[in-house]
Amino acid sequence: MASPSPKSPEQSEKNKQYDRQLRLWGDHGQTALENGHICLINATALGTEILKSIVLPGVGAITIVDHNIVSEEDIGSNFFLECSSKGQNRAAETLRLLLELNPAVQGHAVQEPTEQILQENPDFFKSFSVVVATSLGEKIIQDLAQHLWDINVPFMLCRSVGFLGSFRIQIKEHAIVETHPENEQIGLRLDIPFPALSEYLSNFNIDTVDLKDHGQIPWIVILYKAVQKWQLVNQNRWPMSRKEKNEIKEIIQSFIRKDENGIPIEEENFEEALRAVNTALIPTFLPVKIQELLYCSSATNLTKDSLPFWIMCSALRNFIESEGKSKLPLRGVIPDMTSSTEHYVKLQTMYRNQAAMEAEIVYRKVQEIVAQLHCESISEAEVKLFCRHSHDLHLIKGSNIAMEYQLGSNNVASYIARYLEEPDVMMVHYILLRAAEMFRSEHCRAPGEWEPEADIAKLKICVSKLLSDISCSPFSKDDHIHEMCRYGGTEIHSVSAFLGGCIAHEAIKIVTKQYNPVNNTFIYDGASTNTATFTF
Repeated sequence: MASPSPKSPEQSEKNKQYDRQLRLWGDHGQTALENGHICLINATALGTEILKSIVLPGVGAITIVDHNIVSEEDIGSNFFLECSSKGQNRAAETLRLLLELNPAVQGHAVQEPTEQILQENPDFFKSFSVVVATSLGEKIIQDLAQHLWDINVPFMLCRSVGFLGSFRIQIKEHAIVETHPENEQIGLRLDIPFPALSEYLSNFNIDTVDLKDHGQIPWIVILYKAVQKWQLVNQNRWPMSRKEKNEIKEIIQSFIRKDENGIPIEEENFEEALRAVNTALIPTFLPVKIQELLYCSSATNLTKDSLPFWIMCSALRNFIESEGKSKLPLRGVIPDMTSSTEHYVKLQTMYRNQAAMEAEIVYRKVQEIVAQLHCESISEAEVKLFCRHSHDLHLIKGSNIAMEYQLGSNNVASYIARYLEEPDVMMVHYILLRAAEMFRSEHCRAPGEWEPEADIAKLKICVSKLLSDISCSPFSKDDHIHEMCRYGGTEIHSVSAFLGGCIAHEAIKIVTKQYNPVNNTFIYDGASTNTATFTF
């Protein structure tokens, strides 16, 4: 992933503080984060570690909902509590110490039970970018999840018990423009060059280039000329197969100068051209996943309440069907290459101008749609960003946690059963964590918190009930059940710290709308350091 342009020597204090993360999500991503408001329910060791990793990069505000009083157990597992915190409200104490990490973050403590807030002030949760919850029982999990689903607020349910941890992301619909793919396609349009590029390439003659400039020819030109020569004897086709691309490489090698002894002279630009054959000769096309996105009902049946993402998708579809001629807008960037400054700047300018022209067409179409729907305007900067990353748009449609907990009424049961059939699968930890929640709801404490040996049979009943609901046979061994009771509901700080960093990372993805978040369940086994993701 390319880094943003270098900043001026005189950076602001804020830019110095956030320099590393600005290179990840840019100024606009930082602005989105600073406008975010995260709600944490229960300031456990895990919950506090999550907020720590959100406060440090500069989220706008945090709110902690927790009516519990700090105990000795809290102080033993939570680094953000002091001995003097004992007997104080846990939300207020953790908030006080967390805000010392970053004075720019606003903080609020709510000392009321979550159940009470849901009953008396359900609109309380509407103002949050993401709600994160830890250490909740089954009933409140389902009630809270259903409410947040109804008001369309992202929800992250997190657990940390002994060496086990997990989080589950509930989000109705999440559109990502800047996915930051690891292997981003170059998209040079050498197969269908735009007018300015076509003229430039046609007027360039490798054979007449001065010897001193031979090593400064951009590899884009070398590649294009090799394809042209190949097409003369191949019915003007575009090279697709490995054999055909190897033939292109042979032509490129024939362009390389030789010394007086007939030995090829090493020139970096020709080496770059040879390396680019497999990546730069991919023909221009409309990816199937993008086509499905642009022609889905949300993009074709717009209303005044449609999100900007869908309005831009509709405008992009109109562009592709008319001016774009079945291709997406140009990105407007070219890779680094060995070249003279004159040729590189000329190429860079051509690509940027063409991309700006195509983005301008899409922007005009967006304005027309906005005027027709009488909805909020969309800035030109948003449209340009959308067009630049239109090749890698991604949409996540999530599922409701409340429905997941009703195992007998949907396909979640068959999904879990399928994974439980595999040996040493992480799904067994999901069952144990769910069983521990059921135990907490029935007995108002964690399994093993008071009597580890006595609670084994009770936890086994909870596990058996869950397995019965998904039509699975009981565990052949009770080792996992014994281990869960041995934990006694305690949090190991190292496990919570690792998991907290992972969860904070996912929350930041949701707030900044950059990078693809986990969809939808992540499980961590600290004893084996294994992880797994599941999509219920």
